[in-house]
Amino acid sequence: MHLLPHIGALPAGQRNAITDVAGVSVGHHTLAEGGVQTGVTVVRPHGGDPYRDRVPAAAVVLNGFGKSVGLVQVEELGVLETPIALTNTYCVAAVAAAQIRQCIAAHPESGRSLPTVNPLVFECNDGYLNDIQRMAVTGEHYLRAFEGARRQVEEGSIGAGRGMSCFGLQGGIGTASRRVPAQGAAEYTVGVLVLANFGRLPNLVVAGHAIGARLARQLAIASEPPQPEQGSIIMLVASDAPLDARQLRRLALRAGAGLARTGSVFGHGSGDIALAFSTAYTVPLEPDRPMPALALLHDSRVDPLFQACADACEQAILNALWRATPLTGRDGHHRPALSDLLAGWSSLSQP
Repeated sequence: MHLLPHIGALPAGQRNAITDVAGVSVGHHTLAEGGVQTGVTVVRPHGGDPYRDRVPAAAVVLNGFGKSVGLVQVEELGVLETPIALTNTYCVAAVAAAQIRQCIAAHPESGRSLPTVNPLVFECNDGYLNDIQRMAVTGEHYLRAFEGARRQVEEGSIGAGRGMSCFGLQGGIGTASRRVPAQGAAEYTVGVLVLANFGRLPNLVVAGHAIGARLARQLAIASEPPQPEQGSIIMLVASDAPLDARQLRRLALRAGAGLARTGSVFGHGSGDIALAFSTAYTVPLEPDRPMPALALLHDSRVDPLFQACADACEQAILNALWRATPLTGRDGHHRPALSDLLAGWSSLSQP
């Protein structure tokens, strides 16, 4: 849609997606039948085995109203050892079990002569549109998303994003990327993928334009009593810049800047979590394999990456809203699509 703005001055990558970071791929599996409107999304950090070749990572919890699995060990060890999975709140356990079984199938000694695996699953509550008590997402659905991972990323009401709401509208999956000049002729890429399920409509800001109050009047809900924010957002940040876990934690924190620009206040009932990882090197599982030897990016050179992260996160949230389609789910609950509501607008700044 022509009103969709480009955030910031940095250019996007070829796909304007997290998969512009080399090696990263994304897969979805969607369940859309009657009151079941949900799914699972998988982000693979590289095409190999992350249990054997781990990538450096770090997470930041902006607001901890969430039920994710695996964050404690990521904070302690600073690496990922499974793909990153996204789903609804009540299906976290099923997806985590699927990741464990997947590792055992590939490494029968996992949990015996080899270390146990740390599953990593993030969630948002899609219970307004999805019959979350059905716990419809299974391990088989996780495997289908994993096996279907590719570099072209579908956005909107798909995969884990199927039943998500954002600013009282249809939310879901969004992604974006930004390219950052480095020394010489080189450049780095920062890519973001979000599971957007947060926000109150009156607070919505699009590229600096506070359009939420006008949309609330358009939907004739401006006079209704304010409702507390009860959603969540997961923000995944990938980069090919050589960063360690300490630097990646700092990068993940800047996703919060992009989130805030859209009108989020990290409300009491919202679980807002960002995780960043680097594809510049891997850390081996086996102690007899050599550890990576490379020059990390100097701290004085990370500001452009911070800018890229904030801009790409804001863009990814807007993309999730723009690509979403209207959805009617559990008990007839409905969420309209932002693109439909803006169809008659000539500009975002119209009175």
